[in-house]
Amino acid sequence: MSASQLPLAGVRVVECCQIASGPYCGMLLADFGAEVIKIEPPEGDAMRQWPPLNGGFSENFASINRGKRSLALDLKNPADLATARALILDADVLLENSRPGAMQRLGLGWDWFASRRPQLVYCSISAFGQDGPRGPEGGFDLTVQAAAGVMSVTGEPEGAPVKAGVPLADFASGLYAAYSIAALIARVRAGGPGGQIDVPMFAATLAVSALQTSEYFGTGRNPVKLGSAHPRNSPYQAYQAGDGWFAIAAGNNRLWQQVCAVVGTPELLADPRYNSPTLRARHQRELKDALDPHFARLPLAHWLQAFAAAGVPCAPINGYAEALADPQTQHLQLVREQRLPGGHATRTVGSPVRLDGRPIDVDTSVPALGSGPAAWAPRHGDHP
Repeated sequence: MSASQLPLAGVRVVECCQIASGPYCGMLLADFGAEVIKIEPPEGDAMRQWPPLNGGFSENFASINRGKRSLALDLKNPADLATARALILDADVLLENSRPGAMQRLGLGWDWFASRRPQLVYCSISAFGQDGPRGPEGGFDLTVQAAAGVMSVTGEPEGAPVKAGVPLADFASGLYAAYSIAALIARVRAGGPGGQIDVPMFAATLAVSALQTSEYFGTGRNPVKLGSAHPRNSPYQAYQAGDGWFAIAAGNNRLWQQVCAVVGTPELLADPRYNSPTLRARHQRELKDALDPHFARLPLAHWLQAFAAAGVPCAPINGYAEALADPQTQHLQLVREQRLPGGHATRTVGSPVRLDGRPIDVDTSVPALGSGPAAWAPRHGDHP
């Protein structure tokens, strides 16, 4: 699919963002064809300094800023502020992830653009939202995971609180922002107005915790840490074979029967403690203790092959080297070649989405600081 055929082709986005949530959202829009100009301070997005660095350029930065152009502006300088305003007035989307009030103090708030550019989609990502008792607070993925409850259910039952290894709060809010922007673009294309989008990372993280919040609403009790286990299914966690770790997910009675057949434990199948997913979850520690000695006697390859043949979802506990080398990764054409501005050749993970049966051919180019134009190319017709 050519760039001009992508769903957001012709949409112009000004991104005033640093670190993760906003830049990730901007990249998602670029992947779907939007033209994204990233406005950075003269010293650049702080993530440009994050290791690993190759040829002086951050691979972390490259991973969530592909397909954009960069413009370095000091927004406290009147001339640079005027440049930014002109870009935004000719754009379809303004995306920012500053603390609430920061853009308004600079003269780039929604109130300045609402009457001048009523079709503008103005999206703000912040830690807690644009108003409310915690609105003024800043935050990063770690503190939002802590505040939104994620760290209370992550880790082993008796262990210290830990965060999810992937920056869940950052990327969940970036996804919510991209989906909301696309929705308002659809409204504008249908003849409606633009509008202001407020994406609190705190709220987005609570929203993707639907199973945990519903457990609390239903029981009145806080969900607890279970390690790799599941509160409502078992066996549904990581187990240790003779030479490595793997996970199985027997989420219903039929799969539980297959587990017992593969392991050779008819006595567990007959045990009334394990007659339903709810009962197995209630007694999952005893069930794990009963299964562990069987798994430890044979190598990982045996269990993976046996469970796969029986139709029980299972997987080795991969590192990223193994996950990126998985045959399905190759089939989905996820790994793409990328070249950093200094010339260093690297790779990146492209869009996971397939359109019309084909992967999206994302633009993997990465902008050097300030390398983009200070104005859009002329276009005909209104936006987007």
